[in-house]
Amino acid sequence: MKNADSDEALESVRIQYLGRKGELADLFQAIGTVPESERREIGRLLNATKTHLLESFEKASNALQNRADNVETVDLTLPGDRLPLGSLHPLTQVTREIKSCFQSMGFTVAQGPEIETEYYNFDALNIPRGHPARDMQDTLFISEADEIVLRTHTSPVQIHVMENQSPPVRVIAPGRVYRRDTPDASHSPVFHQIEGLAVDEGINFADLKGTILNFAQRMFGSDMQIRFRPSFFPFTEPSAEYDFSCVICRGKGCRVCQGTGWIEISGAGMVNPAVYQYVHYDAEKYTGFAFGMGVERIAMLMYEINDIRYFYENDIRFLRQF
Repeated sequence: MKNADSDEALESVRIQYLGRKGELADLFQAIGTVPESERREIGRLLNATKTHLLESFEKASNALQNRADNVETVDLTLPGDRLPLGSLHPLTQVTREIKSCFQSMGFTVAQGPEIETEYYNFDALNIPRGHPARDMQDTLFISEADEIVLRTHTSPVQIHVMENQSPPVRVIAPGRVYRRDTPDASHSPVFHQIEGLAVDEGINFADLKGTILNFAQRMFGSDMQIRFRPSFFPFTEPSAEYDFSCVICRGKGCRVCQGTGWIEISGAGMVNPAVYQYVHYDAEKYTGFAFGMGVERIAMLMYEINDIRYFYENDIRFLRQF
């Protein structure tokens, strides 16, 4: 009976041993053929056997019933459960939006190596030896002797592009960059930048301003304003820092913008003619502008995130919001 795995199999076993024509019934009928002195003992043993078989049958029947009750029934007519779908990382989403904005303005996307020589990372960008940006405290060197570094910005991609393409040039260069920063709410040793470059005849600072303004309004709304503040970068002249009107208070002044109504974004400027010497462009004929921005910075403004580390902690509770 232990091997019976269904009601039908169990009933077949019962009939075989306990049925009217079963093996036990045959034994009862055969009692008359044994000596009279042994009939009493044989009858007692057969009754005990019958009782044992009946109890075993009942236990087996109950076990099958309990097993049936515990089996979860499946209604095949019900719709299936949807598996949770993943989504793009917020930095990937923002990078795609930024790329789409500039591609609609005629920029193409260029890529470059994350491991660079000092020549492309510094020299060709008019950052001379001894400049603070080349200090070990800022730059991660793979081999100082061989002058191999992890790029500190994506501007080297612009040099690669200009070496292989004559003007006009309109490119953006998104990618990861590396610096010797201590992680905190606004700094990370690994982050993402997008550099932009446009070189052609007759390009001026107004073209740079129009490009940045168009980007700001496409990303954050038509009421966005921008401003430029004088600054210095070796690879642009004149150089400027540019700000957006605060995306939280829309320029009225709040805690995020510290009451100024402005949020600092990054740097920009007209390409320094000294850079053209490295790529053999005619500085008398061509002018251009360059700008940069941090993807994390834009994402933090878009989603009102106050700590850059959230992007890298892989906390599913954070990522599910996007």
